Amino acid sequence: MARAGVNRVADPTSTDHDVDDTDTGDGKGGRRSFARRLRNHLIAGLLIWIPVMVTVWVIRFLSRILDQSLVLLPPPWRPEALVGQYVPGVGIILSFILLLVTGVVVRNLFGGRIVAGFEDLVRRIPVIGSVYGGAKTFSETVLTDKGRSFKQVVMVEFPRPGAWSIGFLMAENFEEIRTRTGEDMVNVFVPTTPNPTTGFLIAVSRREVVFMDISVDDAFKMIFTLGVIVPAWNPKEGNPPNLAPQQPAP
Repeated sequence: MARAGVNRVADPTSTDHDVDDTDTGDGKGGRRSFARRLRNHLIAGLLIWIPVMVTVWVIRFLSRILDQSLVLLPPPWRPEALVGQYVPGVGIILSFILLLVTGVVVRNLFGGRIVAGFEDLVRRIPVIGSVYGGAKTFSETVLTDKGRSFKQVVMVEFPRPGAWSIGFLMAENFEEIRTRTGEDMVNVFVPTTPNPTTGFLIAVSRREVVFMDISVDDAFKMIFTLGVIVPAWNPKEGNPPNLAPQQPAP
C-alpha cells in the first residue's frame, strides 16, 4: 500500500540519488543501503581526520625546521643534555624569543646602525650579497607595507585565452617593460595548486587583469584545496584605494 505525503530527505553526502534503498525482497536493496551508509560514515570520518592530520603534519614540519635554532645554544644548555632526550617544540619557543629580541634591537637606533653596517658588508660579498639582497627585498615587500605584493587577488587569462587563472598582483612599476611594449603592464604571479610556492610570473596589460574582491587568505584556501573550497562573494564598491584602478578596455 502506497504512503502519500511522505517526502524522502536526501542524504547530502550521497551521490546515488536515483537508487531506491527499499528492499525489493531479494536483499539487494538492503545491501545497497548498508553500503551507502558505510560509505557515508567513512567520508564523515575522513572529513574530520584529514584536516587534523594535515595540521599535525604542518606543525611537526615547522617544529623540525625551527628546532634547528637550538644549535645557537651551548651544548650543555640543549634539551638533550638537560633532560636526556629530544624535546619537540623547544625550537619554536627559542625562535620566537630570538625573533622578538632581534626586533627590539633592530628598532633601536643603535641596533639599526649595526644591522645596516652588517648588511652593507654582506652585500659586498660576491654571490652571497646577491642572494642576501634578493631575500631582503622579497621579505620587505611581502611582510611590510613598502610593497603591494600579495595584497590584491586578480584573475588573468592564462595559460590560454578563455582559461582564467587566479593570481596575485606583484608589481606595477616595471618601467622598461612598459616602455618597450607601450602598454600599462603589471606583474602577476600565478601560483600552482596545491603548492603555491611555485608558479608562473607573467607580465600582462592592466586592461586584461580582473581585480577580485576575495581576500588573499580565501584565495590561498582555494588553491590549497584544489578549488574545492570556494569563498563566498561579498561585492565591494570600486577597487581598493591603495591600488591603481583597473583601466577600461579600449
